[in-house]
Amino acid sequence: MSLLDDSWPQDMFDIVSGNTSRSWERLDAGGLLSHSFELEAKKQGMFYGAPAVITFRIPTKAALQEAYSTPILPLDVLAERPPEKKFDWRLLAKYGSQISVISIVVLFIYLIVTPSKSSAAKASKKKR
Repeated sequence: MSLLDDSWPQDMFDIVSGNTSRSWERLDAGGLLSHSFELEAKKQGMFYGAPAVITFRIPTKAALQEAYSTPILPLDVLAERPPEKKFDWRLLAKYGSQISVISIVVLFIYLIVTPSKSSAAKASKKKR
């Protein structure tokens, strides 16, 4: 049994890890196989990938059988998109804890430094 997924053009993608093709000695009935590889895009733009070709032989038949994987949806590679409000949420997630700690410290210092009304009233009574 072999799998060939050569629809990734070298001018658009670099293979980072793995191979686009692989062979297995056999697959038992009801068994599962998996195959993965990692690509890095070189160019921006839409990419329409073709399905992978799977070649196998059924023991009761002499001829090789050929099947195709489910094709992937079109990929919008490195597309520039207008900024969304998700950017604000990322900043909040990244710096939210620091901002809250700094706010609490500033509030605490403000409460200690500013005299309360009751202590100010006591101080004015002592002066008389």
